[in-house]
Amino acid sequence: MGNLSFIGLDIIERGRELAEEIGQLPEDERIEVLNQIRLALHAVSPFQDDPVDCVLWVPAEIVEANDYNPNVVAPPEMKLLRKSVEADGFTQPIVTYAVNGHREVVDGFHRKRVGVEVKSIAKRIRGHLPVTTIREDRTQREDRIAATIRHNRARGKHLVDNMSEIVVELSRRNWNEEKIGRELGMEPDEVLRLKQISGLAEMFADKEFSEAWEIE
Repeated sequence: MGNLSFIGLDIIERGRELAEEIGQLPEDERIEVLNQIRLALHAVSPFQDDPVDCVLWVPAEIVEANDYNPNVVAPPEMKLLRKSVEADGFTQPIVTYAVNGHREVVDGFHRKRVGVEVKSIAKRIRGHLPVTTIREDRTQREDRIAATIRHNRARGKHLVDNMSEIVVELSRRNWNEEKIGRELGMEPDEVLRLKQISGLAEMFADKEFSEAWEIE
C-alpha cells in the first residue's frame, strides 16, 4: 500500500471499522447492506463496465430460467458441477437480467439448479444465489438471447434443433444473417443451414406424421 495517499489509507481504515459494524447486523440485514455497498462501490469502480465487478447475493426464488436456452448438460456433467460447487464453492456467478422484481438467467441456469436443488449447498448459501447483472445496453430480448448463445458456444455446448429456433426468432426480430452471424459467432453458411432446418419444420408444422417421424 506504499502508493496510497493519506486519504486512501484513511478510507481503508474507516472501511475496516464499518465492516466490523456490519458484522454485528442480523444476517438478512447484513446481506442486504453488503449488496447495497457493493452497488455503491461498483458505481465508482474503474471496472464498472464489466458485470463481474459486482456480484450480489439474492434470494434464490427470484432467479428464474429463460425460455430460450439451447444448452443441455448431461447427467455426468451435472454431477461434476454439483461436486465442484460442493468442494470449491461458487466460483462463477449466475449472469442475470433484472426485471419486475425478479432476475432472468442469461447464463448459469445449471449453476442455479445446483444452488437450489442440492440441499446441502442451498443450506450453506442460505437460500441465496450469486448473480451479476448483464450490461444495461443488452437488455432487449434478442440481445439477451445472443449473450446466452455466446456463453454456450464459448463452452462448445448447444443443441442444433434449439439453435435453429433461436436463429429463426432473431430473424423475425429483424436481425439479418450478417448480424446473427456476428453476434452469435457463426459463419454465414451455418446461419443459413440453421434457418433452413427451422424453415423446413415450420413448412410442415400443420401436417400429421407417424410416430416414426417424431424427434425424441
